Amino acid sequence: MTDNTVSRVSPRLVIASIAGVWLCYFVLVTIRASVVGFEFSSAMLTRRLGVTAAAMAITALLWPLLRLLDHRPLWLRASIVMVAALPAALAIAAINQWAFADIENQVLAKIGEKEGLSIRRDESGNVLVDMPDGSHEKAETGPVTLEEILTDENRWRQISDAALGRYFVLLAWAALYLALGYAAHARTAERREGEYRRAAKAHELRSLRYQINPHFLFNTLNSLSALVMTGKTQAAERMIQTLSTFYRRSLSEEPTSDHSLGEEIELQKLYLDIEAVRFPDRLRTVVEIPDELVNAQVPGMILQPLVENSVKYAVAASRQPVTVSISAREEFGRLEIIVADDGKGGGKPGTAGFGIGLSNVRDRLKARFGDLASVDSGVVPGGYRTVIRLPLATSSVLTHV
Repeated sequence: MTDNTVSRVSPRLVIASIAGVWLCYFVLVTIRASVVGFEFSSAMLTRRLGVTAAAMAITALLWPLLRLLDHRPLWLRASIVMVAALPAALAIAAINQWAFADIENQVLAKIGEKEGLSIRRDESGNVLVDMPDGSHEKAETGPVTLEEILTDENRWRQISDAALGRYFVLLAWAALYLALGYAAHARTAERREGEYRRAAKAHELRSLRYQINPHFLFNTLNSLSALVMTGKTQAAERMIQTLSTFYRRSLSEEPTSDHSLGEEIELQKLYLDIEAVRFPDRLRTVVEIPDELVNAQVPGMILQPLVENSVKYAVAASRQPVTVSISAREEFGRLEIIVADDGKGGGKPGTAGFGIGLSNVRDRLKARFGDLASVDSGVVPGGYRTVIRLPLATSSVLTHV
């Protein structure tokens, strides 16, 4: 979708703005008429509604022009609006003059009655004012003819005066339209920025996920090489088959997607089976996952670096059997996953947990959950333990932060 499309004001909002501005003007004029004591309220109200509807229609005719200028400089848009609003205001004023022309005589008669004058029209349409005796030095000459109010010049003056007020209403609507356009543009820019941010986060997650697979493959190929060189062909064949299954499952998923904790545990069991071929007498595994947490959603392969660390720094460095355990529990509405071992290997990461694998896990969780996830890792009595805490959700997709 192009910028010209997404940043425009919707037609529904344009129509609502036009109706809102002119209805507000209608209400104010009606209140003013009521305050100053104008009569003929029913007839005038009907005509005023008709003029307001006509004003809405004329204002709507300005919309296509403004739409064409949506992406022009502000000074150009403002200049064109000020020029285009002039004939529109004159048209509205002319309609107003025509709509109220038939009640002019009634208004004049009311004014004369209030002032003690007799105001009427002759056969030619001239307005005559009968002056009372002694009220004017020209009373002896009879009625006074007010021909001047019928001249075209005065009619245009009346229309111009009426057009001035409508002109500023049109400018107010145009300013509102420009403001709505800028608001729509700002929303589009904010939405696009969010899309870019999500794309960047997804790219970062993919990059971190793909860092795991080559690292693991490198270690596994080294193990296979060692098995082949020592003549353990059956063990090597079993490792290759298990490795094939492991990669088929792990690489078939979208790197940025989540899967259930149960699926993640199955992947880690495959990995441990591969390493068990290499360390048949030293590697022992314990998995304790409550049934209610099997469907909890976790980032794919998030446990791989942690389990691999236990094998690398505990099992491989020890001559005694080492137990690698994976467990999970719910704690205060959050999912807590623990990967631990009871090895005595001295090559483990320090108590602060700044190994490459741990850094990868931290970075992935940071990119995925922000401050809602944490990783605590370090030496504990009898071994080494890493605890991951993240939001607990059992739906297929976790809410992104």
